Amino acid sequence: MSEVNIDIQPTPNPNALKFILNMDVKKNGSSTFRTPMECGEVNLGINLFTIRGIDQIHFFENVITITKFNYEDWEDIEEKVVETIKHDLPNHNPEFEEFDPEKERRENLPKELKDIEEVLDRTVRQYLQADGGDIQTVSYEDNILLVRYQGACGTCPSSTTGTLEAIKSTLRAEYNPEIDVYIAPDW
Repeated sequence: MSEVNIDIQPTPNPNALKFILNMDVKKNGSSTFRTPMECGEVNLGINLFTIRGIDQIHFFENVITITKFNYEDWEDIEEKVVETIKHDLPNHNPEFEEFDPEKERRENLPKELKDIEEVLDRTVRQYLQADGGDIQTVSYEDNILLVRYQGACGTCPSSTTGTLEAIKSTLRAEYNPEIDVYIAPDW
């Protein structure tokens, strides 16, 4: 197995960093973990959560996006994340399977939401994923779309302003000129 190389890049969210690796962490799809229990048998995720200050972990292709709590400093976290990745990645299986609630959710969406998801897939999703996040549609009624951000996007300051306006503009141009887009409340 080759040596683990890590390139660290910022995201638009000051509380999230992308750790870009020279090998995959997730071959198919993406995974977002908010607690160690959500990691199941993914030891890399479990061990990253042992680092004080980590709020969320997002695996996508060869990128791990770490979102920290606002009150923690990157100086205290970054080196520990790198050490954990270098230690655990050689034994990590990037083809790990987990229950994919997103696949099941999308299969059961009403036609309008499936159509909106398809527009998001073609237009904005790749950019959100490049910044360590994603978006999920929640509901669509009376031209009002509720969405939920995932990964780094969930706590990014621009997600409630510029990013949301860009998504609305795209959906107005490609789906429905009357659509309004809002962030769904957390329950």
